[in-house]
Amino acid sequence: MAFQTVFKRYELKYMLTLEQKEKILEAMSPYMKLDKYGRTTIRNIYFDTDSYRLIRRSIEKPAYKEKIRIRSYSQATADSTVFVELKKKYQKVVYKRRLPLCEADAMAWVCRETACPVNTQISREIDYFIDFYGKLKPTVFLSYEREAYYDKGGGDFRVTFDDNILCRQTDVNLCSTTYGTPILPEGKVLMELKCSGGIPLWMVEVLSHERIYKTSFSKYGTAYSTLIFPEVYLPNSIKHKEIITNGCNI
Repeated sequence: MAFQTVFKRYELKYMLTLEQKEKILEAMSPYMKLDKYGRTTIRNIYFDTDSYRLIRRSIEKPAYKEKIRIRSYSQATADSTVFVELKKKYQKVVYKRRLPLCEADAMAWVCRETACPVNTQISREIDYFIDFYGKLKPTVFLSYEREAYYDKGGGDFRVTFDDNILCRQTDVNLCSTTYGTPILPEGKVLMELKCSGGIPLWMVEVLSHERIYKTSFSKYGTAYSTLIFPEVYLPNSIKHKEIITNGCNI
């Protein structure tokens, strides 16, 4: 099976209520169609340095940022096809390179236990990325339910709706079941518009009519703020505060 391996596009995010999602689905019906997979559960493992350099840089909202993950579109086995994805964003444009591998080979390669079993331009880009940042570790397991729609007319415009976004730092394994801490506000759905050019007029009109505005929401960034930052940094801050308070009381 042939997979798309190179992407260059804009990815615009919107936080919707369930009512707003229904309004958009109604407006989409003449133009968009649910893809052949229907509603799927996407699983991701994000990799980072020991100091979380990648995500700390990303949440500063620089002009350029990058990250690496391994993604599966179902519960994996060691022989399942998964995707090693290198994702970069520069001046609001998203560039993504991905390489399909079996789960065992993908994990062993990114964790630097073995070399990549194939030699391609994309594998060399990913090797350079890993070597630049040093040894990376699996940091977060992140899953969500997705509905993906494509343009009936054959254009590259895509719309996705994600909900039930869960994250965890234990059992970071694509072969496991989905569970974890919810990071999406209750009753909300994350919509992403993906396109290489402008948004279709009909979508602009429904967004304007429903007063739906673009937002900034990073799944890994929110997982970092929810799980990692409080665990790594907050205890030290509390301890420091207690020391200062006790000192003042003496």
